Amino acid sequence: MNPGLNFSDQKVLVTGSTTGIGAAIVNDFLELGAHVMITGYNQEELDLAREKNQEKKFHNAEYIHVDFNDETSLSRFLTKISKLNELHVCINNAGSNRNNPIDETRIEDYDYLHQVNLKSPFLICREVSKIMKKQKYGRIVNIASIWSVISRAKRSVYSITKFGIVGLTKSVSADLAPYGILVNAVSPGFTLTELTKKTVPENEIKMLSNMIPMQRFAEPSEISKIVIFLSSSLNTYLTGQNVIIDGGFTSV
Repeated sequence: MNPGLNFSDQKVLVTGSTTGIGAAIVNDFLELGAHVMITGYNQEELDLAREKNQEKKFHNAEYIHVDFNDETSLSRFLTKISKLNELHVCINNAGSNRNNPIDETRIEDYDYLHQVNLKSPFLICREVSKIMKKQKYGRIVNIASIWSVISRAKRSVYSITKFGIVGLTKSVSADLAPYGILVNAVSPGFTLTELTKKTVPENEIKMLSNMIPMQRFAEPSEISKIVIFLSSSLNTYLTGQNVIIDGGFTSV
């Protein structure tokens, strides 16, 4: 193992990490020896993640139920973070989406997506930065989206939050760089998660794949590899960036 990819002495937080890209990120961190804090808002999915990780003999994990759309739950979670003695890596992956034309978008949709996709990562960054500044070391990766650099119909609120995540990343990176803390965003393109397979018809996946220069969706593990690098000690100088991993989609 490359020593720069050894996380055996590190504590890692990955939010929204019971399925999809988050679960792939957790798997890689556990493979590399990290102690991982896994969060989920669905208790059944959280329990299933625990079972799967135990089957793989991954026992160095903590499972936390938190609903980022619930102020009480979020507050309880932030208090838990504030009591940590150390935290080396924070991955803000939790997020949600609601797609509607602008004239059909409800203020409830705006409030919900702002709370989950932007306000919660902001508050988590604020809390973990206090710990990382004391350590004079840390890595924060915020998961954005290709809809943070381009957009399309029915994405008004979602794009607001993802453009906002990139703005948050750039600003926080400037605050924390003097303390040896690197902060970046990762913007995945179309990714073949469990949810995608369940909700997107095969013919639509094929149609979208034809629009991607690499002619296919990303696998969650391919997104995770970028996150792992940015979180590792191999990354010594890259900060304040939005790394787009989309098979070339936004370049054509």
